[in-house]
Amino acid sequence: MAAKRKKKPGKKLKFELTKSAVAGIGVITFCLFLWMFLLGVWAGQSLLLPSYGKHMVTTQEKQQKGLLVIKAEKRAVKK
Repeated sequence: MAAKRKKKPGKKLKFELTKSAVAGIGVITFCLFLWMFLLGVWAGQSLLLPSYGKHMVTTQEKQQKGLLVIKAEKRAVKK
């Protein structure tokens, strides 16, 4: 009876990096995550805050009302 051949495991991929290369990748990754966080905060704030430029109030209206009231726009939503 013939001896069974052992199957070789798949090829292994080996990375060799110096400490400075690992530190550089870490710094770049940190900067990317920080940029994405700041971009997300900016986008979230711009979506949540109402636009102030569309409703203009004259100085006479300010004097009559006494307080400045900013109203948000209502948009029609299709269901």
